[in-house]
Amino acid sequence: MPAVRQIVEPMGQGLSRLWDVDEVLFETRTKYQELLIGRTAQGVSLFCDNERQSTEATQLVYHEALMVPAMLLARQVRRVLVIGSSEGVAGRLAVDEGAELVDHVDIDEVAVRACAEHLPYGYTPESLAAAEHGEGPVRVHYQDGFTFLAEATRRGDRYDVVVIDLPDENTDPEAQHNRLYGTEFLVACGKVLTESGVVTCQAGCPTMWRNETLLSSWRRFNQAFGTVVYFGSDEHEWAFLTGHPSRLDDPISVVRQQLRQAKYTPSSIDDAALAGSTIPPHSIRHAS
Repeated sequence: MPAVRQIVEPMGQGLSRLWDVDEVLFETRTKYQELLIGRTAQGVSLFCDNERQSTEATQLVYHEALMVPAMLLARQVRRVLVIGSSEGVAGRLAVDEGAELVDHVDIDEVAVRACAEHLPYGYTPESLAAAEHGEGPVRVHYQDGFTFLAEATRRGDRYDVVVIDLPDENTDPEAQHNRLYGTEFLVACGKVLTESGVVTCQAGCPTMWRNETLLSSWRRFNQAFGTVVYFGSDEHEWAFLTGHPSRLDDPISVVRQQLRQAKYTPSSIDDAALAGSTIPPHSIRHAS
């Protein structure tokens, strides 16, 4: 049976990936992006502006790669700020690790509510409604990330982990999320950290034909933070960076030691993954 829709996802210059969508569950143009949720060979899947954001089959691998190394490096996870991450999975993992408060900031209210309604992971409509009303550890704020950070700084709020989980950086001058990848935004995130707090971000793809974003993110993180930990998911296509304000002698040993004491037990990350996947690619290690 032919697919109901085919989505052409840009992968790099002269390179695209074709997704067969067997059933469209939700589709709209929000104020900020084209949004589609549908069934693919990887289960229910989320696309923003024709780019795959998450799928039922691989979302946990992605979100663990984003959250677990950062939570381990932070040593304590009591207060967490999540910027983006419409699905709500990042906040749930933080709560599973013991977070008492998760501020989830996303500018696109339509996207967050559609994810809760149609994705079989992350928020449910009921849990999202509770988070919108501040009932429980997760609080949802439909707001620009820069604006929320400025207000949090004025209030004196502090977080153990700040999570930046956005669509991949691109060259579109109209894409408002690109400004949340810059050094200025990373520095702003650093200002709301606790003493041992960290900032984590999806930083691009390490493959040599599409690693421009990762190279840029690596430079920015090293400009903004004293210590930068790389984690390249060995079961996904994305790399992630965690920044710590201080210069740490052996951050990987800290992460590996903390794994043995963690409340949340990841399904896709173990000690061997932390030992091997925290070595940046050659092109990153030797980037000027």
